[in-house]
Amino acid sequence: MTPASTDFFLQDDAQPWQTVGEGIRRKVLTYEASLMLVKVSFEAGSVGALHQHVHTQMSYVESGVFEVVVGDEQRALKAGDTFYAPSNVWHGVFCQEAGVLLDVFTPMREDFV
Repeated sequence: MTPASTDFFLQDDAQPWQTVGEGIRRKVLTYEASLMLVKVSFEAGSVGALHQHVHTQMSYVESGVFEVVVGDEQRALKAGDTFYAPSNVWHGVFCQEAGVLLDVFTPMREDFV
């Protein structure tokens, strides 16, 4: 997906899912050079392994229950909760109850496209 400058509206069902791990699928919803929105679907028991990247990340728990680690802190989050992972800070999730995260990155993740 490469949104053109006139693609202000994108429909969820028109965007393809990518399998990115055991029980994890990702869908890039929209982006431009400085910002990206990504939907990530997790099956119960799946793990978003601890990792770090230069991008700043904010995530919204659309559904499900996740054990989230950011830096030295760990919290259980449910639908409606959020977390923030600053640039180059280790973070990851364990999905306790199947759900979806909406991830926002700045700048965009070129490695996702």
